[in-house]
Amino acid sequence: MSSPKVLTISSVANLFSFDGAYILAFSWLFGMSFWISFFGGTIAYKTLPRQQFGTLQHRTFPIYFVISIILSGGLLAQWIATHPSVLDNFTKPTFADVAQAYALGTVFLSQAANYFVVGPMTSKVMFQRHKQEKSEGKAYNDPEVSSEMKALNVKFAALHGWSSLANLFAVIALAFHGLWIGNTGLRPN
Repeated sequence: MSSPKVLTISSVANLFSFDGAYILAFSWLFGMSFWISFFGGTIAYKTLPRQQFGTLQHRTFPIYFVISIILSGGLLAQWIATHPSVLDNFTKPTFADVAQAYALGTVFLSQAANYFVVGPMTSKVMFQRHKQEKSEGKAYNDPEVSSEMKALNVKFAALHGWSSLANLFAVIALAFHGLWIGNTGLRPN
């Protein structure tokens, strides 16, 4: 039986390492992504009037995407730096360390697509729908809406679907990476 580890100033100072920073950054990213994807949005949707909910999403999602891009980019850079075989075997996604780099790259690219392309397009269409509702005096889902509103509804649904799908890819990739590092650690395999 091993003896209990005694905490000292030195042992506490050693907690501040690249591995410790990696685990904290990953935990932050996965927790934030999981919460926003499965809980925060649902609670807000059920609580707020639709237009207020849309405005909230318009304000919070860009921040979420930027934090996701920064953290996943940092994790990917640190993963590649500590797993040099990734660069040599980049075209071999069945290699475990390369697969983890692909997972982190998926998060980075999915959230970058949401931040730079899909998110702004979705917000633009959402606000066009709000304006159209006001001018028609009808809710977007009223059966008697104009053909303009119907076209906006189709466009919004498609963009929202693409955004949700990209975000889901990011969450799944993070879960895969988390299970991997939880079972094998951070060292190269």
